[in-house]
Amino acid sequence: MKTARFGRLAALGIAVLAAAAVTAGPASSAAPHTTQVRLITFNDLHGNLEPPAGSSGSVTLPNGSSVEAGGAQYLASHVARLRGEVPDSLVLSAGDNVGASPVNSALFHDEPTVEFLNQLGVSASVVGNHEFDEGFEELQRMSDGGCHPVDGCQFRDPFPGANFEQLGANVTFSDGRPALKPFDVQNVNGTRVGIIGATLEELPSVVAPGAIDGLEFGDEVEAINRTSQALDALGVKAQVVLLHQGDSTEGGGPDDCDLAPGPASEIAKGASPNVDLIFTGHSHAQYNCTIADPAGQPRQVLQGASYGRLLSVADLAIDRVSQDVVRSETKAHNEIVTRDVPADPAAQALIDEAATKAAPIANRPVGSIAGDLPRAAAPSGEAPLGDVIADAQFEATAANSPQIAITNPGGIREDLLFPGSPAGEGDGVVTYGEAFAVQPFGNIMQTMTLTGAQLKAVLEQQWTPEETNVLQVSAGLRYSYSAGAPIGSKVTEISINGQPVDPNTPYRVSVNNFLAGGGDGFTELTKGTDIVGGPVDLDAFLGYLNAHPGLVPPPADRITALP
Repeated sequence: MKTARFGRLAALGIAVLAAAAVTAGPASSAAPHTTQVRLITFNDLHGNLEPPAGSSGSVTLPNGSSVEAGGAQYLASHVARLRGEVPDSLVLSAGDNVGASPVNSALFHDEPTVEFLNQLGVSASVVGNHEFDEGFEELQRMSDGGCHPVDGCQFRDPFPGANFEQLGANVTFSDGRPALKPFDVQNVNGTRVGIIGATLEELPSVVAPGAIDGLEFGDEVEAINRTSQALDALGVKAQVVLLHQGDSTEGGGPDDCDLAPGPASEIAKGASPNVDLIFTGHSHAQYNCTIADPAGQPRQVLQGASYGRLLSVADLAIDRVSQDVVRSETKAHNEIVTRDVPADPAAQALIDEAATKAAPIANRPVGSIAGDLPRAAAPSGEAPLGDVIADAQFEATAANSPQIAITNPGGIREDLLFPGSPAGEGDGVVTYGEAFAVQPFGNIMQTMTLTGAQLKAVLEQQWTPEETNVLQVSAGLRYSYSAGAPIGSKVTEISINGQPVDPNTPYRVSVNNFLAGGGDGFTELTKGTDIVGGPVDLDAFLGYLNAHPGLVPPPADRITALP
């Protein structure tokens, strides 16, 4: 087993890491003025080893049509070709390699995905929020290797851990010590490339609180600029950022820049001019933008969708004398991971091994549906699959006497579709693997008491100046909202089981522990009282599917959108 990198970092400090990075040979006087280094980056893989299905397995083109994309065996083939074109290449990740993963990775604590990234030759990755799903100690194990402390080594024994660095310049312990390495330096053909990793500052709002006890997440721009200054002092002039934060888009193809205002572009505007390129993640969007740095100079900012469907490719021209990037000669694009190339044999063998070991559990039928249950919402924000999951959580917590259940849309990760899968279970049959893909987090149900006024406050928190995040609700809850009303005063006509909600009356509400801890900004839920635990959310979903064979998609009549 490798020496634990996390422990070594705490013991030796950043200075030793920096000193170890400073090695380079002089450029030959006969060499060309610049050398080319290719960076090949992906983001938000989420353990999708097999080609993802449905809308998660396609890429939208500029004309609005789409092409199937993704699958680790094809991702590896495209990476091999891109590296063959430019031998001086680095493979990087902008975070969320693991977590919220399909069953053939998640059943083994995402060890197959880490093994794949090792095969791919990833050099460095920033940590995303999902790297913390199972806590900091599990993140350490995924980096350093070793068997899971409870389940052991179920995929391969021993598990070697990651061959790549996991970076987080803005992740510290509560006493200010760095919890992760802030940067990595790669020596490529006589040049040094500094790679800075920064994850989203609001990470605590999207991870279960207990998973990050003792950790703090600082301002992204401050961390990037501080780390960039350290690299510059070490003579590392070519600098790129892996940023696990992103913007959303309003359409367009892989290389368009139809951005809605968002955090990544604001970070890009503030990040040090010493940084030459920024790869982003988290928002699962596709874009290729030029955003001016604080000195007014253009700088590329890219994101490559998610699930291994795109590769963000940047060719840097690095001056052999100054060792800095010649930005005017930088070329960047998002490349579609098409499935019309031969599958990489090593990746395919790994996928087959994971599928074979997971099959006895993944292919077990657990229920049936009469039609598609998509997670895509109606204009009101209500989604058929969201309704079903909220109803499932209501039924599963019946012993706690709930009156309603509420769930977060971000916890619903995949559609539940009627057509049968290649496993051959048949149309309408739901397998354990399919149900797991919908609810992969293992959140625990909790039932709490809220007053009617607090319930209204929860519903009002669906709207912030930055975004709208419509909660999914069980059948007993009805309400209306006016999109044009001021934030904090949008919700009206709240009723439970046909009776208007009284501000002073207590109501029993079931939510998962992520929401109960104030996740996704629903801080009003932290004020709940008389909290009683319940089952895991996946078990609630499985039980509901078993109890309701031939499940019919419910009508979207719980939330009414007014002008």
